[in-house]
Amino acid sequence: MAEIYEIVLIGLTLIAAFFAVRYERMFGTVVAFLSMSALTAILFLVLNAPYAAIFQLLIYAGAVVILILITLHTVKRW
Repeated sequence: MAEIYEIVLIGLTLIAAFFAVRYERMFGTVVAFLSMSALTAILFLVLNAPYAAIFQLLIYAGAVVILILITLHTVKRW
C-alpha cells in the first residue's frame, strides 16, 4: 500500500505538470516544469531509485531547463 507522502508527492507532481501546460507565460511554464522534474526526482528517491533521481535532476531539471531558458533568451518573446 502506498504511503501518504508518496500520494502527496504524486499529487504535487500532477499539479505542477498541469501548470506547466496551462501557463500563458513561458517563464512560468519553465518554472512549473522545473518543479515537476524536481518533484519527480524526490519521488524516485522515496521509491529507492537513486540513480533515476540523479538522472532526472541532471537531464531534465538541469539540461532541458537550461536549454529552454537559452532559447527564450535568444528569441526574446516571453
